[in-house]
Amino acid sequence: MKVAFATQDQQRVDAHFGWARHLAVYDVTPDGYAFVEDFGFGENLAEDGDEDKLAPKLAAIHDCAIVYVAAIGGSAAARVVASKIHPVKVNQPEPIMDILDRLQVTLGGTPPPWLRKALAKGQVKSFDFEDEDEVNK
Repeated sequence: MKVAFATQDQQRVDAHFGWARHLAVYDVTPDGYAFVEDFGFGENLAEDGDEDKLAPKLAAIHDCAIVYVAAIGGSAAARVVASKIHPVKVNQPEPIMDILDRLQVTLGGTPPPWLRKALAKGQVKSFDFEDEDEVNK
């Protein structure tokens, strides 16, 4: 599962989604995690109501299941959710590596319902009709 982190310093989740200079993407499994890519968005990201600045960010994380943010505006949150990405707000700046460690442990156990739903992103739903036939006999 791919996870994105809104960051200014590329070390901590410390950025508002719309103002983030970077979105760091990692691939996370129960066995570990690996850095995938850092998407940079420049310096001129002041709060200005410019919704167009969201499009490149949404495109960059289109295949992520989760994005961790320090904050996110209502319209941006709606667009993230519409893209089937689950936004997670952290209460204070937090090291990305700490979040990755916790997420890896959670994936190895019994993930909560919201995380199971996020894990299903991009997977084709399949039904085993053979099992159904056994029930109907």
